Amino acid sequence: MIAGAAPVAAFAATNPGTHQAHNRAQVQLTGDVFVERLEPAAGGRKARILERADALHPGDRLVFVVSWTGGDPAGFTVVNPVPRTVAYQVGMGMPSGEVSVDGARTWGVLSTLMVHDDDGWRHALPGDVTHVRWRVPGGAGQITYRGIVR
Repeated sequence: MIAGAAPVAAFAATNPGTHQAHNRAQVQLTGDVFVERLEPAAGGRKARILERADALHPGDRLVFVVSWTGGDPAGFTVVNPVPRTVAYQVGMGMPSGEVSVDGARTWGVLSTLMVHDDDGWRHALPGDVTHVRWRVPGGAGQITYRGIVR
């Protein structure tokens, strides 16, 4: 059994003439992790159930929710690490975000990234993702992304 959830980290983008620490103080982030289950429902359908992730098991489908309030009206950047025990899922609730496969050193769309392993260079796969990030507007909002417990 795997326990715990990923912490949410934020890095405020600065605009010319503003102080980065001032922008960070204005942003409030919360992060939640839910386990997604499909259960039988009336008429032979499946009901999608989201439960708080208190304990995780291999194969559990996860929904990560990042919510924010505040921040520079021009926007800021939110960065979230993907736990090593989770394989990121492509295209599931993460609009206009970027990923990193090298510990947040470089960023891009997954299909453009490469990783080096024992066999040499290859195109990155969803399981290689180490971090996700989004440029979001100031104010209030929420974004989600998904993963599967390894």
